[in-house]
Amino acid sequence: MPAKPQILLTNDDGIRSPGLWAAAQTLSRLGFVTVAAPREQYSGAGRSLPASSDGVIQEEQVEVNGQPWTVYAVGGSPAQTALHAMLEIMPRRPDLVVSGINYGENLSTSISASGTVGAAMESASLGVPSLAVSLQTEARHHYSNSTEVDFLTAAHFTAFFGRLLLERPLPPGVDLLKVDIPSDAVPHTTWAWTRLSPQNYYRPLRAQRDSWSVPARLGYEAAFDLEHEPQDTDVYALLKKRIVSVTPLTLDFTARVTPAELERFATEKS
Repeated sequence: MPAKPQILLTNDDGIRSPGLWAAAQTLSRLGFVTVAAPREQYSGAGRSLPASSDGVIQEEQVEVNGQPWTVYAVGGSPAQTALHAMLEIMPRRPDLVVSGINYGENLSTSISASGTVGAAMESASLGVPSLAVSLQTEARHHYSNSTEVDFLTAAHFTAFFGRLLLERPLPPGVDLLKVDIPSDAVPHTTWAWTRLSPQNYYRPLRAQRDSWSVPARLGYEAAFDLEHEPQDTDVYALLKKRIVSVTPLTLDFTARVTPAELERFATEKS
């Protein structure tokens, strides 16, 4: 009998996130799931590997579907957590890495800041099929572990695309998939292949304080122009069509420009 697929499940919202457990329940039907997540909330960490992380791994016991699970809380960023899990915790290299389910959509060029996407990118860099899954939520839930959010539909799509990645290789040039699910989606909601929107989805806001010596966080808000948004992007699919957006991503950040264009840029007089 072939061995069950080994699946690593992580996130950026931390080990207490209900989105993590919704994904764990559905993914457990596909294989053996190892849950390793940041000990603390780590949204917005991107693919960072902070030198300040302590790397402490703590075993914890939780109950999923009435069954006891041993899970791992890691003192580090989402990308570091994925590395600790693959290099120290798991008995062998995983067949699939899933990052999510995230509180809040991860769209457009803003995804480089996403810890959810960052963990999947780090895993994909080691050649492991990887999936980053996010659910559209109100901004007030982004840094929470709110039980008001229903992850059942998002978990359905997590398992659907997880199964695809276990059954077949990604097309050449694709390193990972990013899945974004509308807040009002149901299991039979349509999904479509998309590309990243060229718009920056989240606009940064200045910190609210009277003195620089007072601790304060930068804010953000969703800011986009749907009227001029191309119809094949992740933003258009999620916000206008209200369908599930599936974006193939590559780790190759090289701009698609010809040598001739670069030569003209470097030599033409302004």
